[in-house]
Amino acid sequence: MLATAIESIETIIVDLPTIRPHKLAMHTMQNQTLVLIRVRCADGIEGIGESTTIGGLAYGNESPDSIKTNIDCHFAPLLLGQDSSNVNAAMLRLERSIRGNTFAKSGIETALLDAQGKRLGLAVSELLGGRVRDALPVAWTLASGDTAKDIAEAEKMLDLRRHRIFKLKIGAGEVSRDLAHVIAIKKALGDRASVRVDVNQAWDESVAVRACRILGANGIDLIEQPISRNNRTGMVRLNAMSPAPIMADESIESVEDAFNLAREGAASIFALKIAKNGGPRAVLRTAAIAQAAGISLYGGTMLEGGIGTLASAHAFITLDRLAWDTELFGPLLLTEDILSEPLVYRDFELHVPHTPGLGLTLDEERLAFFRRDKTSTAIHPV
Repeated sequence: MLATAIESIETIIVDLPTIRPHKLAMHTMQNQTLVLIRVRCADGIEGIGESTTIGGLAYGNESPDSIKTNIDCHFAPLLLGQDSSNVNAAMLRLERSIRGNTFAKSGIETALLDAQGKRLGLAVSELLGGRVRDALPVAWTLASGDTAKDIAEAEKMLDLRRHRIFKLKIGAGEVSRDLAHVIAIKKALGDRASVRVDVNQAWDESVAVRACRILGANGIDLIEQPISRNNRTGMVRLNAMSPAPIMADESIESVEDAFNLAREGAASIFALKIAKNGGPRAVLRTAAIAQAAGISLYGGTMLEGGIGTLASAHAFITLDRLAWDTELFGPLLLTEDILSEPLVYRDFELHVPHTPGLGLTLDEERLAFFRRDKTSTAIHPV
């Protein structure tokens, strides 16, 4: 067996409490569930990855339970005994046999990159081409639905120097009330902060035409996925008429989606998410398509914990231009974590470590407490 062969793969479902309910158009999160992936290699190196989605199956085609089952039953047999140091070959092996499942693939790719970085003494960002910055500005989502509470929360974040970019989750309520809510917050914050909205596909095109004009006229900087991802011609029309730029999020479920959206002119900003593209390397392919087409970039999140957040950050800090910054605030939404040291948020930015791999270590006691099954589930060669 190769010295760097994959010896075992373990998937662990971890349930962590959040600081408050987090409202989206299609779901309200009461806690966050992570799928932790541990890839152990014959040379003693262990790589850590994370696959996290939102709201079970409310958001997309994968859930924590399906991610775990598919990795255990379908991914692991393809990877056990393979060379963990050849990330490209390992991921191509998965691509040839497994369709979709980008969240699961992202967690596996992250674990392999973490292992190789530790093996070579390099940060994951260096494996991805090399960082061009050490920190990333981070947005905060105001999702209580209460205007006064959201304004107070934004003011607190500004005072703490933690965030000066705010995104509002709207679409679940009556449109006029949602618009009034957003406009009131923008008026309260003024030029001290950027205010954006995420509609999570909740509007039809006729509503979106009016709403986008009102939002743009009232200083809203960005409108994320206002209509269904399936209405691509509608996205093209909205992108042409909206005074505020339109960002594609749910519309991008693969690198191929990014190419088609760019070709059609359906959005002027792309949200980059490693989970929806299939990993840190895959999301950089989407970024390259956007840059070639003159489309701006935004570093998105699936509200991952520290592992998935750092995996995204290592990819994003290799990008020359990230005009709309990032929303890598997932760990800040949690009241508990499974890392020995928390991520560093300071002066409105997330600071990315230079240490080998992702630059984190697990707190084994906390992991044991929060894991759903309480027992080892490592898959070994037969």
